Amino acid sequence: MEMMILLIVLGMGTVLVVGVGDRLRLPWPALMVFLGAAVALIPGLEVIEIDPDLILPLFLPPLLFATAQRTSWTMFRSRWRTILFLAVGLVGATVAVVTATALWLIPGITLSAAIALGAMVAPPDPVAVEAVSGSVSLPRRILQVLQSEGLFNDAAALVVFQFAVAATMEGSRVDFGQLLLSFVVSAVLAVVVGLVLSLGLRVLLRFTQNSVARSMAHLVLPFAVYLVAEHVNASGVIAVVVAALEMRQHDDAEQVEERLMQNATWEVLEMLITGVAFGLIGLELRITLMGTDANIVQAIVGGLVISAVMLVTRFAWLFAGTYLIDPRAQRGRSFADYLKGTVVMTWGGMRGLATLALALSLPYTTDDGSPFPARTSILMVVVAVLATTLLAAGLTFPALVNRLGLTGAKEHAQEARIAARARRASLSALKHAPDVPEEVREELRKRMHQLEGRLAGEDEEGQRTGAIKQLQQYRGAFRQMQALSLKAARAEVLRARSERGVDPAAADQVLHRLDLQTALLDQPTGMLPLVRERPENWPQPGAAGGGAGAAREQD
Repeated sequence: MEMMILLIVLGMGTVLVVGVGDRLRLPWPALMVFLGAAVALIPGLEVIEIDPDLILPLFLPPLLFATAQRTSWTMFRSRWRTILFLAVGLVGATVAVVTATALWLIPGITLSAAIALGAMVAPPDPVAVEAVSGSVSLPRRILQVLQSEGLFNDAAALVVFQFAVAATMEGSRVDFGQLLLSFVVSAVLAVVVGLVLSLGLRVLLRFTQNSVARSMAHLVLPFAVYLVAEHVNASGVIAVVVAALEMRQHDDAEQVEERLMQNATWEVLEMLITGVAFGLIGLELRITLMGTDANIVQAIVGGLVISAVMLVTRFAWLFAGTYLIDPRAQRGRSFADYLKGTVVMTWGGMRGLATLALALSLPYTTDDGSPFPARTSILMVVVAVLATTLLAAGLTFPALVNRLGLTGAKEHAQEARIAARARRASLSALKHAPDVPEEVREELRKRMHQLEGRLAGEDEEGQRTGAIKQLQQYRGAFRQMQALSLKAARAEVLRARSERGVDPAAADQVLHRLDLQTALLDQPTGMLPLVRERPENWPQPGAAGGGAGAAREQD
């Protein structure tokens, strides 16, 4: 019962904190950490122990799935160097420097335990980055790098962590050759699991056209993929990302109602899970601090030193490596812009859910019954790292981006280009529509360009009434032609989404507006009166038809 009450409090608290964050222009996930810590101070509230084995399976799959759906296979193919460089290379570099620093700072820690600590704090949290960046107009180029890194680095960190903990439990050394082999095998198996289960779901969905049932299947998929992957010793993180990318790759232009329903459902679910997860982070941080008997000041100072070392390492790695792995992307950019981007990506490497879950999963004792080396000090270091990279960085991230003058103006230009492609496809579909009277075609071309202003009250009442009367004559033709042109526009946007150099998020924005326009067209009553007559030579329902310029307002 206490857990149920806690979840309700955190869920309702999310509603309040989102409003506060909007008013104060602060990232609400960071504020949720403070709320969680405050909840832990409520008198009479029992200390609720959360099973660490449930944290990642409950929170990580849906949040990873939602984030990955905003990307594409094409983007990952074009950024494979960046992914390897950051998700694997930077994780390894961070583990190395944290291990060395921990051996120097933390009394009684062993090499394998220090490696485990490095693996805990190495991976930035894609959920934190996505949530915090929503409060600022961050350039998509930078956000895509942070997302690409965050979607895969958990996999590398988890493998390192598991090997390090196993070596600590057994009192043996970490076999780095076996570790590398295990990571490769785990990644390959994860790709297979993600592809197979996503294919299986697509086959299953052929048996139903019910939008609610199909949307429910998409909600269940990330949990199923994660659990199956973990069961076969594959990376659940990579498997979920692959499944999400594969499902979006096979998106159908006709599934308008389903897509709108899923978008709304995922937005609500993301906010709820993110709020509860970050609230639990604050709760666990407070409980950890209250329940330790270690020298808190000494441990936190050590954690702050490790946090500083991590930031320096991340900045140096990004500054030296970003140009090397993708020199073409840096052409035409000034050194100042390059430096600003590196600073933002360094400060945007926020730790979160995975770091907390791994820290809480540390065993209390080893196989021989002795205490896990420096366990309490490790937890204190994790608290300091989360406070530095999540709270301090999260709360100051919007101010930093604004101070550096980084904006997402170019992304709006890309949306306009995609919308222009959609309009051209729409007009092309109208041009080649069969059996359309030329006078209908010409009248609709003219009226589609004038309709918005006339019906919005920009013209005189008499002109508006005259426009409606003229359009009534061809109402049936107009609706069918508009349906055809909207379908062509949606298909063009989906094609553009899979092309190299196109931002999937920009394409999704245009597609969403087209879906809304289609849903409005499908309503029994709309902004134009219905008519009973259909022109004699107009094709029957189900044949090709549509309306000109349907995507005009998207441009």
